[in-house]
Amino acid sequence: MDSYVGTSGYNYKGWKGPFYPKRFPDKEMLGFYGERFNTVEINNSFYRVPKPDVVKSWARSVPDTFRFVMKATRRITHFKRLKEVSEETEYFLTIAANLEDRLGAILFQLPPNLKKDVPRLQAFLDLLPETVAVTLEFRHDSWFDEEVHDCLRSKNVALCFSHEDDDGDEEVERKFASTANWGYLRLRGSEYGDTEMKQLVDRVQGQNWERVFVFFKHEEDGLGPKLAKRFTEAAAEL
Repeated sequence: MDSYVGTSGYNYKGWKGPFYPKRFPDKEMLGFYGERFNTVEINNSFYRVPKPDVVKSWARSVPDTFRFVMKATRRITHFKRLKEVSEETEYFLTIAANLEDRLGAILFQLPPNLKKDVPRLQAFLDLLPETVAVTLEFRHDSWFDEEVHDCLRSKNVALCFSHEDDDGDEEVERKFASTANWGYLRLRGSEYGDTEMKQLVDRVQGQNWERVFVFFKHEEDGLGPKLAKRFTEAAAEL
């Protein structure tokens, strides 16, 4: 299994000192980050779709083996809520394609008040080309069932596993499912102890996936990179 482990975003001024050198040019952040991790989740694209030249510059700043994940624009997921979004989806995928081989996946995060609607989901998935790796993050409990899982499996779309601080064992079991030949985890907890980190690594390595993306959330004190490093180290020990 190929593992891509990193953080949600990279260009945070609060990381200067904890992760980046204290006095460090913003324009050099991605190159520095790319020397230490092999993936990043771009969240700004949710608020504003970047220009092609910007995306191309990202690709030039990192090694060949680095992979980006771009979070889809909120116009698709939150404003239009997956309905009649063929034009917006095509445009966003065209922008993301400027990453070429460094494009890892596209994340579509649904709003927390969007309830299960399989016909709507199926119509949206039918818009997606098979050549693009897509993951969906559901944030309403009604989506977590076998009918939805089967819908995702039919298109090899990964169910995003998003973990929060207050998620207990039952919540984890309910939210975690393999729906594609690859996996995607967003670990949003504020801290992960050694035991919990090992449990997460064991869960990932127990899947029959070709590759997995794992992202820790942004923290002002630079905790995200530390957790990503610990996850990678824990995986290497097994």
